[in-house]
Amino acid sequence: MAAQARVLALWCPDWPATAAAADADLPPRHPVAVLHANRVIACSAPARALGVRRGMRKRQAQSVCPEMTVVAADGHRDGRLFEPVAAAVADLVPAMEVVRPGLVVLRLSGAARVFGGEAELAEELIDRVSACGVESQVGVADELFTAVLAARTGHSVPPGGDREHLADRPIADLAAEPSLCGPGRTELVDLLRRLGLRTIGAFAAMAASDVATRFDADAVIAHRQATAQPGRPPSTQALPEDLVIEYPCDPLIDRIDAAAFAGRRIAELLHRRLVGASVACTKLTVEAITERGQRHSRTWRCAQPLTASATADRIRWQLEGWMTSGRTRGSGDARPDSPIAVLRLVPVEVVDAGMLQHALTGAGLPGEPELTERARRSMERVQGLLGGDAVRIPVLSGGRGPAEQISMITLGEDPVPGGDPEAPWPGRLPQPAPAMSSDAPVEVIDPAGEPVQVTPRGAFTAEPTMVRMPEHSRQGWEVRWWAGPWPVGLEPAGPESGHEAISARAQVLLDDSRALLLCYRSGGWVVEGVYD
Repeated sequence: MAAQARVLALWCPDWPATAAAADADLPPRHPVAVLHANRVIACSAPARALGVRRGMRKRQAQSVCPEMTVVAADGHRDGRLFEPVAAAVADLVPAMEVVRPGLVVLRLSGAARVFGGEAELAEELIDRVSACGVESQVGVADELFTAVLAARTGHSVPPGGDREHLADRPIADLAAEPSLCGPGRTELVDLLRRLGLRTIGAFAAMAASDVATRFDADAVIAHRQATAQPGRPPSTQALPEDLVIEYPCDPLIDRIDAAAFAGRRIAELLHRRLVGASVACTKLTVEAITERGQRHSRTWRCAQPLTASATADRIRWQLEGWMTSGRTRGSGDARPDSPIAVLRLVPVEVVDAGMLQHALTGAGLPGEPELTERARRSMERVQGLLGGDAVRIPVLSGGRGPAEQISMITLGEDPVPGGDPEAPWPGRLPQPAPAMSSDAPVEVIDPAGEPVQVTPRGAFTAEPTMVRMPEHSRQGWEVRWWAGPWPVGLEPAGPESGHEAISARAQVLLDDSRALLLCYRSGGWVVEGVYD
């Protein structure tokens, strides 16, 4: 059996910052930071040298580097300006795949032999990309994940050495490349670190069965990556007929806005066919053909199945980059010789549609979920029918109780939380948070049948033994276990008592296995939350 072809990954460091600097025509040594939600998500090497780091707030980053240029994140800008780089690579090795703007991968079967070896091909690729005015690094390994990590240090991993190369790398490297991770990979890394696993090798030493029974599906993928197994095996499922979309452009496309509109339309057509065939696409080839027959093709690889909006984005990045390539320094592709006449979408690899999870929120930039376009359009329609305040969305806020940690913001307004979620908040309810919030009044009863209250010193007046509904309903549940109370604060003096009253929280486990978070305020108890 022939050996599997090795993988080469070409990585352009800090691509969002590089693209922003190129778009603003800034000099190479000028510090640049890209922000989303008021935090740095990428910065240039000059900015890092002055102390700027990912995750910093805008004010902190500017205090460290006052002369730095700050720009907002823009995925379309990143994709459009990366197209000439991808074209330069494709001009050398046509069978390459774009993982995301700033990262391409290719198989080293025949390409390495043509150029005399892996090192020679890597050097030629770096030279071609340098001609576009972009710095890059190359990594080579047996598996894609290892090659991508190796590219960050410009390393070539010997054949069969992937697992050894990964063993001593920090566990955080499992989430270093978001395009190869599930949406919860950062939380997985934090959990593994708390469990005492500091390196990828320590995680790889765990049995695959233990990982599968204790963690989620993305953890299984991470474990396969850590043990240098193929991250996603080639699809053995035959492509259903009639999945290829061929869209004649009428009128012909010669403007970027028209290309973006056609991209959205053809993406919707493709995904309707995919849904009808019960499959989802993980690798897609986008091809544009001009009126005179010139062709422009690019293959996109994704860790997660493509949604309609993600497909439309990739079509727009590719066409916009191609149509403006004549104005881009060192472009590897000539501009279209005539208007675009045909667009073709070819699903290269498909998986079962169950891998595509639909939800009201979709993955946007790392750590910042945003409403998907379809959900947003639906809610805006409801908002137009019922009024502005009829549709509200939750925003993570700061506070001590579960209700205080969510601010409801009218759809369309700036998502400004009621309190800073990063503030200390002494007395804040610890994790895990209740699965469901409530405000239902209840009575807490002691062994003598009298109501349990909270003393001014923050203690129960008696041991709670039962929780029941208000007087008109005598239904009650026995308390098997309780914790607390924990004082929350003082309420303003009432007109009758004339003095401040204490408020507090407690947790109880009932005889029907439900766990409740109770809150004592204004002399009575309410159910503030219900735990799973």
